[in-house]
Amino acid sequence: MASAFTHGFVTLSFGKLFFRERMPARFWVLSVVCTLLPDVDVIGFFLGVRYSDALGHRGFTHSLLFALLLAVLVTVIAFPAVRRFSKQWWTLATFFFLSTASHGVLDAMTDGGYGIAFFSPISNTRLFLPWRPLEVAPIGVRGFFSRWGWNVLMSELLWIWIPLTLLVVANRFRGQRSGRGNTLAP
Repeated sequence: MASAFTHGFVTLSFGKLFFRERMPARFWVLSVVCTLLPDVDVIGFFLGVRYSDALGHRGFTHSLLFALLLAVLVTVIAFPAVRRFSKQWWTLATFFFLSTASHGVLDAMTDGGYGIAFFSPISNTRLFLPWRPLEVAPIGVRGFFSRWGWNVLMSELLWIWIPLTLLVVANRFRGQRSGRGNTLAP
């Protein structure tokens, strides 16, 4: 898996790219929750669920269906004032879907594990992306305070943090020059 820091950074960057206006605090908190929630499946290790099982690590909770279900649930519950199926509603739901799905995509870019069950529950086949520049992060906090953790953070800095930072800055600069802004205000 990619580190929790990078999962959070990616969704916060997406938020800055998606929305120009100020978003409420619950939006930012839920964005990070959505991107971290797929790793709830690690609880299965303590319950005897095997890694390769449908509910194992990188299984159903890393799937596109899970991302869709979570996105709809978060949008409906956290933004009840937004009319269902309006443009605003679809924009929020799409954002939360992408935030959640980004977790599996980042994990599929790592050099370890069994891959991601993107199409669970239809298929538990684990897939990686063809391009896998990220070092797989250790599970647990202790591993981060090691050479391995340092190497993970450096690969994520190079391949995720720097490019996304440049993209967000360029997008802000472009937006300031054009005077354009998104009109969504949930």
